[in-house]
Amino acid sequence: MVRNRYQATGAEAEFEPGSRGRVLRNLLGIVRVRDMNLAESQALEIAQDLALDRYDADHRFTAQDLCDLHALWLGPIYLWAGEYRSVDIGKGGFQFAHARLIQGLMTELERGALRRRTPCRPADDAALALALAEVHAELILVHPFREGNGRLARLLSLLMALQAGLPPLDFGPMLGRGRHIYIGAIHAAMGRDYRPLSSVFEKIIARSKQHAAANKR
Repeated sequence: MVRNRYQATGAEAEFEPGSRGRVLRNLLGIVRVRDMNLAESQALEIAQDLALDRYDADHRFTAQDLCDLHALWLGPIYLWAGEYRSVDIGKGGFQFAHARLIQGLMTELERGALRRRTPCRPADDAALALALAEVHAELILVHPFREGNGRLARLLSLLMALQAGLPPLDFGPMLGRGRHIYIGAIHAAMGRDYRPLSSVFEKIIARSKQHAAANKR
């Protein structure tokens, strides 16, 4: 959304007139970054509530489900919500999967990690952290959508965690000061080493359980 966050070319790189190249063209005519951040956050809360009703504990997630979730969230904001990106994008010197490969990579994700790891069944924390890490990393590395991939991946992690009987996840260890560790873990996952990201998810699970216990007091 913000200039220099991604480098892209093509129709999906168009910015909203009057936004000074800072906000992607959108259905709401929003031109300020702050307003767009708020609109996306509010839409995500609504989409999360709808997703909790849509996907039960026995649901096996598919690539189409991820498109549907993306459209459920960003459909009121962007015309291309729910569709795989048609532009190549990179961030911080890291190039995500080429757009022309996304369809095939998402099919692989569905037949691989999503089929193995969902529905996400109750298990010990280490096993659950590994399941969440594998799915999360593979989705992030594909980066199938023009905007919102990280938040969508966290939403999927939340839905998987709830399937397994965990409390709502607190992603604090993945954000803020922990972001550099998270990014390093994603890079490690390029070589199918999910252990660093699994460690991040173990911290997320532990923190989430602590918060849930504190709220019951």
